[in-house]
Amino acid sequence: MRVLGIETSCDETGVAIYDEQQGLIANQLYTQIALHADYGGVVPELASRDHIRKTAPLIQAALKEANLTPAEIDGVAYTAGPGLVGALLVGATIGRTLAYGWNVPAIAVHHMEGHLLAPMLDENRPHFPFIALLVSGGHTQLVRVDGLSQYDVIGESIDDAAGEAFDKTAKLLGLDYPGGAALSRLAENGTPDRFIFPRPMTDRPGLDFSFSGLKTAAANAVNSALKMEPTLTEQTKADIACEFQAAVIDTLVLKCKRALKQTGYQRLVVAGGVSANKALRQALAELMHDLHGEVFYPPPQFCTDNGAMIAYAGLLRLKQGQHNDLSIHVKPRWPMADLGAI
Repeated sequence: MRVLGIETSCDETGVAIYDEQQGLIANQLYTQIALHADYGGVVPELASRDHIRKTAPLIQAALKEANLTPAEIDGVAYTAGPGLVGALLVGATIGRTLAYGWNVPAIAVHHMEGHLLAPMLDENRPHFPFIALLVSGGHTQLVRVDGLSQYDVIGESIDDAAGEAFDKTAKLLGLDYPGGAALSRLAENGTPDRFIFPRPMTDRPGLDFSFSGLKTAAANAVNSALKMEPTLTEQTKADIACEFQAAVIDTLVLKCKRALKQTGYQRLVVAGGVSANKALRQALAELMHDLHGEVFYPPPQFCTDNGAMIAYAGLLRLKQGQHNDLSIHVKPRWPMADLGAI
């Protein structure tokens, strides 16, 4: 089976083709970073309009890359949620329409299931069961994964996602959008322990997260520093970034350790945009070494939103005979617990 995948949940347009025998044979991605940079964040209406402009050309480019015609596509998968409703509608409408025109089945894919399965795009694939840490700009979740579509969300953020907190703190420090990656680079030059931030919700039982307080701690640190420095020096910015990143990573690592010990599992999958963070990867590698376990990530190009993970997740469901009817529905909020079994 050969599946075309379409991802338009937020600010990246991804189109890919996954072949059951050959693996990934085409991958096209367009990012809207430059479009939203002037606004310091994603503008939903602009995102939707840009997906309209970019999705069809990327589909043509993917077919050309794979040297295929539409007649050689066996199914279409598209992200139906969670995400921005307008952006989701673009991909869903195009995907469902193409499937109808090509006379092939279409399947609506859960965005976070795509991320969860993205490590399967690598040669070094994790075996079930495992704990998944899904950490991105919109989500921070710990998921117990016992098999395909056997998901139990055992911890999640009660406010800001980790990636969202990174971006907001970066904005406080005057860093350009998107700020998360820039903050991480700045943190490399920081002095540890000059500032002390809390590790939220680590002093109580449970696996939930909270990152809004860290953003407040960073804002207080900025304001305190401004009393001493009319303009923040690059070193002060780096020191704040260093402590902020350390607080986020310490919190994520502690909750992962709890989840692994609670379940007895020895495999950890980390996916989503923040999974590319080098300091986080180093900390989790040390954790899994101490626990005599293994940690898995998607290939670097598949940490952020992409069509490859949607094509792969869609293929797994289409192979089981699942497909969607001609109606077009998207779900901006879509709990993983509502996913049907594979």
